[in-house]
Amino acid sequence: MTARHILVVDDEPDIRVLVKEILEDEGFEISLAENAAAAREARRQRRPDLVLLDIWMPDTDGISLLKEWSVDGEVDVPVIMMSGHGTVETAVEATRLGAYDFIEKPLSIAKLLITIQRALEAANLQQENQGLRRGAVPYAEPIGRSRVMEQLRASVLRLAPHKTAVFITGDSGTGKEVLARYLHQHSPRASNPFIAVGVAGLARENPDAELFGTEVDGHVTYGSLEQANGGTLFLKDIADMDPSTQARLLSALEQQSMLRVGGREPVSIDVRIIAATRKDLQDEVAQGRFRDDLYYHLNVVPLHVPALQDRLEDLEELLAHYLNYFVRSEGLPRRELAPGARARMREYHWPGNVRELRNLVQRLLILGNTDTIEAYEITQALGLRPGLELDAVPPGFDLPLREARERFEKHYLEYQLTLCEGSVSRVAEKVGIERTHLYRKLRSLGIDPRDIKDAARE
Repeated sequence: MTARHILVVDDEPDIRVLVKEILEDEGFEISLAENAAAAREARRQRRPDLVLLDIWMPDTDGISLLKEWSVDGEVDVPVIMMSGHGTVETAVEATRLGAYDFIEKPLSIAKLLITIQRALEAANLQQENQGLRRGAVPYAEPIGRSRVMEQLRASVLRLAPHKTAVFITGDSGTGKEVLARYLHQHSPRASNPFIAVGVAGLARENPDAELFGTEVDGHVTYGSLEQANGGTLFLKDIADMDPSTQARLLSALEQQSMLRVGGREPVSIDVRIIAATRKDLQDEVAQGRFRDDLYYHLNVVPLHVPALQDRLEDLEELLAHYLNYFVRSEGLPRRELAPGARARMREYHWPGNVRELRNLVQRLLILGNTDTIEAYEITQALGLRPGLELDAVPPGFDLPLREARERFEKHYLEYQLTLCEGSVSRVAEKVGIERTHLYRKLRSLGIDPRDIKDAARE
């Protein structure tokens, strides 16, 4: 496993050597640069996990170098500025440009190590938050005590210590990314990045740039492979990968190095690949849409996530988890399931799998106005059959008309977008709304079609 890589940029040799020795003792891998030119070259050769950057240097100062690396006040790796003559204005400018922190010389070793640890933890947390905004799962362990899930978790724990590529299959919504994160978190790479990439969502005009990064006129943009260096790269929808990108990925995995788009020299990588698909990849190979050599490279250890219908004994545990999760994380009122409601859910075939169950629980908690979820609410929410029970007030019927209409429209359009895999144009045609008007309606209701599209690709 690759150690976390830190680039130290300082024009004073004694400081460079001292910091290098201390950080290597702490288990980090260190690169040194004595000026801005050397720092640019070191950063081009290999993506650091963190940069220690001196402000006062003879050629180009650290603030100017930080400006080169900053895009809209953000830097792609955490940067800690160092200076023996710092001012408040300098510290403010560095922070504005995206620096994580500012420490003064002479360096306090204890403070330096704490700051580095916090910066790396903050970077990991930022990646996790980005994953959640893209619709990643809000938990890190496959839920269920059925025999098939117990066996699946046991298989993952046996695989976790190794670098072996893992290939996960399963229907949409079964929780393939949950399993991938669980594997990563139990591996020796757990403290390093977990990067999830939806292959079907890569830019059509240049998918290689997002995976392999770019190098144009000395400006380097790191792709997903380098961002995951030392950790795990999870490739969702692998069957949708462009043929030319398949060839490039296979070469990178076999050589353990890659060229950025526009790059001059190969860059070493150490990445564990977990690939997932809901399609029959063997059929894709037979039809000539997927390379057989890449398939055999990825399919070293196959894992299959079962459909919810095939493990209904886990339904109660999943329900308890989601009820607790939405009450705790979103502050929704707690509601308990009546026996009839539980029976109705056990009778359902769950074509959308665990994701459909999760969305149903959230909807029932949002729309409910009683402490108990009754069977008729399940019937209505799942569209099983028409009709209302007269002795109960249906969800939302006690609300003002405008609020009830907005709630209905929001859930109706989310449902239609889910059926159409996030395609606004298909929904507009299906429900009879002009597309521009539909976009305005989605914005007013706080619905982002991209979130639904990303979730549909899991």
